[in-house]
Amino acid sequence: MQWFINTIGYPKNTQKTTIVVIGLLILGFGAVSFTQADSEEVKGRGFYFLNDTTISKEYSLINDLAPNTINSHQQKSINVSLNPQAIGFMQQFVAKQGKGLEKMKTWGKSYFDLYDQILPQYGIPKELKYLSVIESNLNQGTISSAGATGPWQLMRDEGKRFGLRMTKYVDERKDFYKSTHAACKLINELYDTFGDWLLVIAAYNGGVGRVKQAIKKSNSKNFWDLQYFLPKETRNHVKKYIATHYFFEGSGGWTTMTANETNEYLVSLAMNDKQPALTEEELNNSVVIEVGGRYLSAIVSNNLLLDIDLFNKWNPRFDKTLSEGKKYSMRLTKEKAAIFEAKKSQILMESMKVLLNDNVVASSTK
Repeated sequence: MQWFINTIGYPKNTQKTTIVVIGLLILGFGAVSFTQADSEEVKGRGFYFLNDTTISKEYSLINDLAPNTINSHQQKSINVSLNPQAIGFMQQFVAKQGKGLEKMKTWGKSYFDLYDQILPQYGIPKELKYLSVIESNLNQGTISSAGATGPWQLMRDEGKRFGLRMTKYVDERKDFYKSTHAACKLINELYDTFGDWLLVIAAYNGGVGRVKQAIKKSNSKNFWDLQYFLPKETRNHVKKYIATHYFFEGSGGWTTMTANETNEYLVSLAMNDKQPALTEEELNNSVVIEVGGRYLSAIVSNNLLLDIDLFNKWNPRFDKTLSEGKKYSMRLTKEKAAIFEAKKSQILMESMKVLLNDNVVASSTK
């Protein structure tokens, strides 16, 4: 995969205030080149790059929590399903960018290790390190035509505001350690504004003002509802982040969910906390899989050759939660989780047949 930057002039009508406050948080993905024939050129934070064109209600539980408050949960990585609206983009992205990203797993490890140490200090999920991937391809020498510099593409005013030295001979925006601390402070400013990681990433690219306008026009704070009120570059930028996260983590996580989805997940964690305590051995030998759809506990247990009492112990209110149209964080042993993934379509079909038959019987007895 080729990575390049062709600089252009920064748009003159960009508001100075926006540049100062969130210049860091504009995920231009300027260092990436998409070679697809039907790609289009778009502008991002002073970069000129190719972009794949094919590719409410406020929950008080989340919006009242600052990043450090939810730190106890979000410092633990989770495996959740991607929003269906992101899957097509992710598949195309991985098909095109996968080889370059695979190499990055090796040569970029030292940078990722550094990010893993710093981001949690600010209550930020460590997976947000992939922001730097799509900002600069982890290249400290990346400089946009607008002057955004370093692995996190900080503007000069931002560097100054967060105490970075920038002289004729030294530019600490290029320092991985110091620029990451500055980036985290800016990221937290955006989280304080929106309380939603996907909106943080959108503002990272398009600016706070544009995201607020999209919220107002769509009458929603859900990214998947308001995305088409954002510039195409910005809405695709969020999906690039989700796809990059998926590539490196193998699933979605805290920063790929909307505030509503995060709230539902936290509620499920709280509910599961009320279940009988699991032993250390049970915890170490089990994983959590997020499921949605009308799965039935009896059918799941039968297909996995699991004792139904054990399944219910680990997964209280499983049937009730799914019957309400909500997702459920299902706990299984690692061995059974692999079997479930292989047979989940069959298990769902069997569950649906049982539900349909029950409905037919109930109707005929009325």
